[in-house]
Amino acid sequence: MRKGFTLVEIMIVVAIIALLAAIAIPNLLRARLNANESAAISNLQTLSTAAQSFWSATGALPTNISALQTAAPPYLTLCADPAACQKNGYTYVIAGDGTPGAFWANAAPITPGTTGNRYFCVTSDGVMKSGVAAIADRAACVALTAL
Repeated sequence: MRKGFTLVEIMIVVAIIALLAAIAIPNLLRARLNANESAAISNLQTLSTAAQSFWSATGALPTNISALQTAAPPYLTLCADPAACQKNGYTYVIAGDGTPGAFWANAAPITPGTTGNRYFCVTSDGVMKSGVAAIADRAACVALTAL
């Protein structure tokens, strides 16, 4: 008599493993997406706080992320490359002309639907807002509802 597993037994084990994977993988991806969105909110709040500190020290709001990272001392070290600031599945941008009425910061998912579902922004008032479509400018940010 031979010892070992039959083909049917092995197929049953493989089917059970496949079923467990089919249940677990979507939940893991959803958890990662939620973590990316939470990190984006936190990083955007950090950008807003750094911009307010920059404004207190210089009298003007930053016009880009580089201004925050290259100042002496730096107000922020969020990205290795401030020109293309990407972290936790999101791309971060600061825009404006240095005045409170033009300042806004944006966080957009690198791959919408995969790294994040929502877009986030903040203006000089520090109120975080979100939407489900790309936020093109400050006026679009102001029109969104606050978190």
